[in-house]
Amino acid sequence: MEQPKGVDWTVVILTCQYKDSVEVFQRELEVRQKREQIPAGTLLLAVEDPETCVGSGGATLNALLVAAEHLSARAGFTVVTSDVLHSAWILILHMGRDFPFDDCGRAFTCLPVENPQAPVEATVCNLDCLLDVMSYRLGPGCPPGVWVCSTDMRLSVPLNPGISWDGFRGARVIALPGSTAYARNHGVYLTDPQGLVLDIYYRGTEAEIRRCARPDGRVPLVSGVTFFSVETAEHLLATHVSPPLDACTYMGLDSGAQPVQLSLFFDILLCMARNVSREDFLAGQPPEIRQGDTDVAGYLQGARAKLWRELRDQPLTMAYIPDGSYSYMTSSASEFLHSLTSPGAPGPQVVYSQVEELQLLEAGSSVISCLLEGPVQLGPGSVLQHCHLQGPIHIGAGCFVSGLDTTQSKALHGLELRDVVLQGHHMRLHGNPSRVFTLFGCLDSWERQGTGTYLNMSWSEFFQKTGIRNWDLWDPDTPPAERHLLSARLFPVLHPSRALGPRDMLWMLDPHEDGGKALWAWRASWRLSWEQLQPRLDRAATLASRRDLFFRQALRKARHVLQDQQDLSLRPLIRAAVSEGCAGPLLATLDQVAAGTGDPGVAARALACVADVLGCWAEGRGGLRSGPAANPDWIRPFSYLECGDLAGGVEALAQERDKWLSRPALLVRAARHYEGAGQILIRQAVMSAQHFVSTEPVEPPAPGQWVVAECPARVDFSGGWSDTPPLAYELGGAVVGMAVRVDGRRPIGARARRILEPTLWLAMGPRQDEMAMKIVCQSLDDLQDYCQPHAPGALLKAAFICAGIVSVHSKLSLREQLLHTFGGGFELHTWSELPHGSGLGTSSILAGTALAALQRAAGRMVGTEALIHAVLHLEQVLTTGGGWQDQVGGLMPGIKIGRSRAQLPLKVEVEEITVPEGFVQTLNDHLLLVYTGCAKELVCQAACRRGECPWPGAAHQGVRGSLPPRKPTSAGQVPDLILGAEEAHGSRL
Repeated sequence: MEQPKGVDWTVVILTCQYKDSVEVFQRELEVRQKREQIPAGTLLLAVEDPETCVGSGGATLNALLVAAEHLSARAGFTVVTSDVLHSAWILILHMGRDFPFDDCGRAFTCLPVENPQAPVEATVCNLDCLLDVMSYRLGPGCPPGVWVCSTDMRLSVPLNPGISWDGFRGARVIALPGSTAYARNHGVYLTDPQGLVLDIYYRGTEAEIRRCARPDGRVPLVSGVTFFSVETAEHLLATHVSPPLDACTYMGLDSGAQPVQLSLFFDILLCMARNVSREDFLAGQPPEIRQGDTDVAGYLQGARAKLWRELRDQPLTMAYIPDGSYSYMTSSASEFLHSLTSPGAPGPQVVYSQVEELQLLEAGSSVISCLLEGPVQLGPGSVLQHCHLQGPIHIGAGCFVSGLDTTQSKALHGLELRDVVLQGHHMRLHGNPSRVFTLFGCLDSWERQGTGTYLNMSWSEFFQKTGIRNWDLWDPDTPPAERHLLSARLFPVLHPSRALGPRDMLWMLDPHEDGGKALWAWRASWRLSWEQLQPRLDRAATLASRRDLFFRQALRKARHVLQDQQDLSLRPLIRAAVSEGCAGPLLATLDQVAAGTGDPGVAARALACVADVLGCWAEGRGGLRSGPAANPDWIRPFSYLECGDLAGGVEALAQERDKWLSRPALLVRAARHYEGAGQILIRQAVMSAQHFVSTEPVEPPAPGQWVVAECPARVDFSGGWSDTPPLAYELGGAVVGMAVRVDGRRPIGARARRILEPTLWLAMGPRQDEMAMKIVCQSLDDLQDYCQPHAPGALLKAAFICAGIVSVHSKLSLREQLLHTFGGGFELHTWSELPHGSGLGTSSILAGTALAALQRAAGRMVGTEALIHAVLHLEQVLTTGGGWQDQVGGLMPGIKIGRSRAQLPLKVEVEEITVPEGFVQTLNDHLLLVYTGCAKELVCQAACRRGECPWPGAAHQGVRGSLPPRKPTSAGQVPDLILGAEEAHGSRL
């Protein structure tokens, strides 16, 4: 199904805490633009928060200022002007705080989701889901303005949420339903019957929450999504020059202002709520400000007073989406694991991963972007993410393991993890890259308040079990209230004599195993707390490592898809590899598959994939994919393939390919030649049909006696295209067709006779008694153009070769061959009363009549089933290709269904369909043939260019699914074609 029209964003901004992350996240936005998740003309900006303590409101004001500044510069202004907002659709996405389960935050947390319709294959992050929600669900239909969306939650919104924008002004919040129990730890809206927001409660009392309840008992949760009209955005933007709000922006901080922390919902939006008085608003504090921050209360009061003056007159309304859902991504490991697994699922979730022993993954587990080699056992409720592991490994129930590679696999051998979180991190110490490993329990709390736990036990129990002491983790002068998991120096980042590994943390699970050596090594290491780790994390290296692992598993996937002949499009993967600089490794993998297989069908598909890589690499700048493929530089590789030397041919192709990678025009021309190479192998695969061609010797007719073969044309009812190679042998095919006379006559025919002169006389014309072209072949040289479809008499010449009457590779001359075997030559006439390219199967049926007449004239009888396969073989020799439905439809009488299985050699089986009495007469009375004058080839090529045919080879021989961007899995249509044919057969039409 086509993606509905989304918002054509003017600007998309992603805010982030750390300045070192700005370039990293800017690249991630650009990658998503290449994947067509963001419109091509959208301005993309990753913006650092001015200070880590400006809050969601301060980050929004700063991002709005940056957007207005860039748009003002684009429009030619020399100062920031709000006029640029009047024709702009702006989306601000807030990264928010650190997340204990992903070094790149909640936005880049990968989810167990695959998008088979995506034009580019990639893991799905929470950011991707939110972009989809904002662009295709919440945003469509809105006026110009500013959307603000947090990335710390997961949203589900129906495609048409029913939001009306008629007469809208002010600001609008999006609310999703939640239970009253969930609302106790969250924010809820209180509205009047018209949707006007009266108040916003955070962790409200039971009475306040009940006041917000809807008739179904659910409450409207604060979802983290807000829309500001242009007018309201202008009022908000105006505050950036007014102290103390100027301190929320980079301009204010650059001017020396003291930072101020603002909440988007409980400062900026709360002042618009109708039931909130000025006194209560100025006296209140947003939940983002901690209890110990009372020294900033006066400063905040001045900021709130300014917001009240600017925004109080702006209406705040709520759009409630009862069919949507909201889930905040908390720091609870158990809740996080539950969100990534399906506890009641019958099996594991395996997403963008290659797993060698799938049976070892228990139901309710998830594997996301991993490569698992050997026996890796995963218990229920556990998640593996971004790992390349080599077994034997046993990960029990309730675990989250992320960021480990093969070098750390040995650390897990012999252990059974349970209810723990083990992560590998990339960080930089004094500019040098390093790896760090962290371990904590799934039940541990990340809150600063309370006694806290570590590895699912109290601190005192942990100290007693491991021998670690209080002073190992905190300085003696650290107040008890500040001694918690976030501040504990638990995690080694540098050892004086060796590299660190998971064992430097895993020893804590069994501290007495090595007699205290691990404790001493831990104490000898430089250690940091979780809070100290966060600013030192190397997010660029983290994302690069994930990308590298994704493509490592993707290359294995490509290999398996090709070698196992899976019905799966590789086009999205190819586009991903090209867009992210991994085309080289993919080409090497495709070469290996093509050279190492003994199946010409597999090799042909691999070479077609190479062609698509080259075509994608050209990025649409090298010309049309369709074109000639007979450059002399490619003759040598082609000759290897023609001779059956697959490995040599693939190697020669790769050597030649390397010379054609320098610019788009050469890439496209190289792609055409790879398509040509693929066609050679497809021909060889289809020629396997020759296994089912047999003849029986009979008394030949006397010289001069004509043998005449006439056939009807054909029409197909259902299943057309599924008979076309390579689909016919990769996926199988089924076509229901019917033989038809035209104007009461069989319009296609051939006649052959033996002649005394040892030559070949060929004639072609529109009718049996009207031959428009005559050719005399007196030597083998006259037959050499048999494989050039447009050469005069090529089909008839190919018929003589395929019938075994002559051999162009024989050392004997044509005259000697004919005299030795037949005592003379042959005369062959063919005719068709139908226009060329009529789409009624003319050429294939004509080949069948020519073969039938020739074989009988030569003293051989060929059955209809053998003749069907003989035509397949002839069309490959002729190099026109083609499927089998034409000859099945015209050579077999009546109505029938033809089938081919997904296998080589290619065999066609035909079953006659018995229809109700009178059905044929009804068809005869109502069937009308109209000639449009448009050749079938042009229609087919146009259809392929629109992406309407299941195999693009009619236009160019690309990979399955080589179609326009949003149709990557068009081969998935083929089972529907086959099903349609079988249903037509079952219903007896």
